[in-house]
Amino acid sequence: VQLVESGGGLVLAGGSLRLSCAASDVIFSINAMGWYRQAQGKQRELVAAITTGGSTNYTDSVKGRFTISRDNANITVYLQMNSLKAEDTAVYYCAVRTYGSGEYNYWGQGTQVTVSS
Repeated sequence: VQLVESGGGLVLAGGSLRLSCAASDVIFSINAMGWYRQAQGKQRELVAAITTGGSTNYTDSVKGRFTISRDNANITVYLQMNSLKAEDTAVYYCAVRTYGSGEYNYWGQGTQVTVSS
């Protein structure tokens, strides 16, 4: 199973991007889907996550600017990013966590988001 991200790119500060991530095959027993990011020289951090039931959580720095959503039928997760800042520049990864796993166990290859100030 592969997770394929799209939607990254270069944008001016204050602009918007929408990331998408689709699974190439069926993943059974999905508990949550999320977006991580890793900026150069920094640790990877969880940006946003959404459970099968629709509960969401966000890291503080993106609250009010980013929105995560999902399409359960198509195993697709989205990240709408508004009011982008230079500090949002990073490689963004989507991830899936299945029931019984204590951590995210499926990962995408990453998509670069660059915010120019």
